Amino acid sequence: MSSPISNVRPPADPILQLIADYVADTAITSAEAIDTARYCLMDSIGCALLALKYPDCTKMLGPLVPGAEMAGGGRVLGLDYELDPVRSAFNNGALIRWLDFNDTWLAAEWGHPSDNLGGILAVADWMGRAGAGSSRFQVPGSKLPTVKDVLVAAIKAHEIQGVLALENSFNRAGMDHVILVRIATAAVVTGLLGGTREQIINAVSNAWADGGALRVYRHAPNTGSRKSWAAGDATSRGVWHALMALRGEMGYPGALTTRTWGFQDALFRGKELKLARPLGSYVMENVLFKIAFPAEFHAQTAVECAFALHAQVKDRLEQIDRVELTTHESAIRIIDKSGPLHNPADRDHCLQYMTAIGLIFGQLTADHYENKVAADPRIDALRAKMLVREEPRYSRDYLDADKRSIANAVQVFFKDGSATARVEVEYPIGHRRRRKDGIPMLVHKFQGALATRFPPARCWQIGNVFESDERLLRMKGSELMDLLVAPKTESAA
Repeated sequence: MSSPISNVRPPADPILQLIADYVADTAITSAEAIDTARYCLMDSIGCALLALKYPDCTKMLGPLVPGAEMAGGGRVLGLDYELDPVRSAFNNGALIRWLDFNDTWLAAEWGHPSDNLGGILAVADWMGRAGAGSSRFQVPGSKLPTVKDVLVAAIKAHEIQGVLALENSFNRAGMDHVILVRIATAAVVTGLLGGTREQIINAVSNAWADGGALRVYRHAPNTGSRKSWAAGDATSRGVWHALMALRGEMGYPGALTTRTWGFQDALFRGKELKLARPLGSYVMENVLFKIAFPAEFHAQTAVECAFALHAQVKDRLEQIDRVELTTHESAIRIIDKSGPLHNPADRDHCLQYMTAIGLIFGQLTADHYENKVAADPRIDALRAKMLVREEPRYSRDYLDADKRSIANAVQVFFKDGSATARVEVEYPIGHRRRRKDGIPMLVHKFQGALATRFPPARCWQIGNVFESDERLLRMKGSELMDLLVAPKTESAA
């Protein structure tokens, strides 16, 4: 006769407790993290504004049901919608992520921690517009989120997502990295709303209980546009769990470790989840910015190599015998593709396509992924001549906590026996080791993005705010959003 299952409820899983303690009690004291978070916010806003150019993105925006707007709700970057905070989180998250141009984190799992800003900005805006004590969710005292609170929430969301990614490879279990966006957003938004430690645990445990989305939409032969809005979906779901926790919805303390039914046994193939290091500000300090062009990050240095070779090969494309791409294991597993590429989402996750664009055109923009450019026969002809192999040293350095390189090398060989030099780039322009060169380019990217959506006077006003740290940090989150919405009659677009 079998023993009955114990119905004694366990204490919350250690990881749930560590996340809750971090969100509720840890002060962020790193000046570098705050400064980097400011650039992260700036860049995420710019990425969102650039995405408004693309109809495949804008058709996803607004209320899910026509007319279901909410006066005084959270607003949408670059537009004039007012929505409930869950839906505005989806809108902002989808915009930030759409072009694959926002910041990146690479480890055993990869992802884009600034995806969490979709939920953080939506809730900060909604809270500020509602006013202290005017909603059913009580904000401590009369404090409403400032931009500094937004930056601290971003640092903590980056840290939760990024540290969980260091040694836990969700992709190897078939799951998409946006699971970490849902978990991180649920944690920091519950804290932003004034939730208790127990409410943070409840929200995060429910976020884990949602399970993991399949990665099927990120990989051949099914790559598609869901990969561009999956983060918006995840951050909005995190907001939903936070709001549910503030209503008093219960949590599930053994969501991770319960035998058979918990996340580890049911979905993570029996592996134990780990936090590889204490939660602090490591991830924000080391985050990778996409600065010069939108491309899946494992290919960023390959494209830099291609740019360097462009002048030597652009007039000799028909004379090319082969192109040798030397890369790291993760790039081979994720973006090494042959055969037809069916849509922009397919192309911006193809190592050979991105490298071919760099060699042929000497530049790479989001427009290069669209059908008009992809129809150029030179691109597929060059892709067919590419040979990809792994360099073990690149794979080791990719996982080395002190290096975290994303190395690629490109060499072009011609039919007459001649060849270019082998060009190698180990650290992309957005890496922490290249901040001195990268940050001015990041600011230029932001200024260009503003100009696509706002008239010159508004661009100057927004830029001036971001140049004044003290003024920016004191502003309410809703006051910043006041500057970032654009009625159609005012838009520069």
